[in-house]
Amino acid sequence: MGLSKPKLFAALCREAQACRTCPELADKTAVLSELNGTIEPRVMFIAEAPGRQGADRTRRPFYGDKSGENFQKLLDSIGLTREEIFITNAVMCSPRTATDANRKPTRGEIKNCSAFLRRTVELIDPPVIATLGSVALDAIKTLEPHGLKLAADAGRPVEWFGRVLVPLYHPSPQVIAAQRGLAVQLEHFGRLGELI
Repeated sequence: MGLSKPKLFAALCREAQACRTCPELADKTAVLSELNGTIEPRVMFIAEAPGRQGADRTRRPFYGDKSGENFQKLLDSIGLTREEIFITNAVMCSPRTATDANRKPTRGEIKNCSAFLRRTVELIDPPVIATLGSVALDAIKTLEPHGLKLAADAGRPVEWFGRVLVPLYHPSPQVIAAQRGLAVQLEHFGRLGELI
């Protein structure tokens, strides 16, 4: 008899937290635990990487910073609670610049973490996946190729990897400012809400 899903997830978390593959992230700890959400979610969100002021500090994705506040507003807009979702990242450790600011993960870091991402998706097996931002949308090509582009496909549900994928913009203040407020993201989240 095999291990239960909770035990398999706990083992995956321990393995991710012990990983030291990426040289620049070797002193970081992966953000993957029960704080990522339910392992029976209605939606799995995949973002870029843990933010310095958010998940890397609080150990809970999209919590404790402005991106987290914006994400909560977007969830609230479609009546989705944190207890109904799971959140992970293309890279599970927090990439930083030399001045300790957030930076985008490198292609090598994304590739190194792709096995953890694949195993997380396959274990949790969500009916719907929503990527948050272009880095996450590009990173999931390591699981199954696609030709989607965020600017053209944001908010449009598509079949992918045996489930429904909805590309969404990242809820960071910088992205929201570039979109002239939350209105565009609220519209896209509304389409996600219609699916669930």
